[in-house]
Amino acid sequence: MAASGLLGPLAGSGALGQYSQVPKLKSPFRVAVINDEISQDFGRACEVASREFGMEWIELRGLWNKNIVNLDAKEIAEAQRILKKYQLRATDIASPLFKVDWPGAPKSRLREDAGFGASFTFEQQDEVLHRALELAKAFQTDRVRCFDFWRLDDPAPFRAAMNDKLRDAATKAGEKGITLLLENESACNTATGAEAAVTLSAVKSPHLMLNWDPGNAAASGETPYPDGYNLLPKEQIGHCHCKDAVKSGKGYDWAPMGAGIIDWAGQFRALKRDRYHHAVSLETHWGGGGSPQESSRQSWAGMKRLLSQAEAL
Repeated sequence: MAASGLLGPLAGSGALGQYSQVPKLKSPFRVAVINDEISQDFGRACEVASREFGMEWIELRGLWNKNIVNLDAKEIAEAQRILKKYQLRATDIASPLFKVDWPGAPKSRLREDAGFGASFTFEQQDEVLHRALELAKAFQTDRVRCFDFWRLDDPAPFRAAMNDKLRDAATKAGEKGITLLLENESACNTATGAEAAVTLSAVKSPHLMLNWDPGNAAASGETPYPDGYNLLPKEQIGHCHCKDAVKSGKGYDWAPMGAGIIDWAGQFRALKRDRYHHAVSLETHWGGGGSPQESSRQSWAGMKRLLSQAEAL
């Protein structure tokens, strides 16, 4: 996949050394943050995650205003250098795999155009998968995030074929020693815990796990914990996104962790009880802090408090 443009702003363009080193977090989970929720400047994002938040893990999605699957060799090398500098490890490659319309189906009313720098066609998805698997190897992670196509009013006529596509992709990932993480996403055909349980049961691949996102489930009208979570096969949860939501009119808005309707302390307790040990990754989304960095800082403060309440920190 051809990458366009020159290398973006290099890491460290901000004021390095602004933060004194804080103690690293002690948790049964891999506590992380999605890098571009803090900044598109990858160096600044890593500096905040490591030196201010005390994290040892980070989720990779967009760097220097480019989707991760579009990074060129020079940018990959620079990102690797930055991760080493800040002693951070990648939880997964948060790829845009299968966040496209299903061919032959009506165009989805919920489709997003070029979200997070992704503007790939269905015909390019095999290439996106191949690239994401290469990046997983480059960044020494065994996980790649995916979706299951823009949401249809009636997916039933296409569901079996979608499941076949997921199963085939998971098989290809498995051949490389990598697990696909299917995210429940409000704009896609698997949006809630209830729908995720059905999809995982239908696909039945040892190389496909769930990226459980209670925020997306809440925005889809489900009570994610305990209702949605209780429906999930716990052994197939391979990643967890952390954001909060509040009701707004007929819909939902994002909120900092702990300021919304989701019982996150209960969710963290349940994950700990069920011996989950993969990532809990802050996906701020909320923009009320005035800047992505400050919004993430405030949401992290709430997440840290909730993890402590759950005796998971």
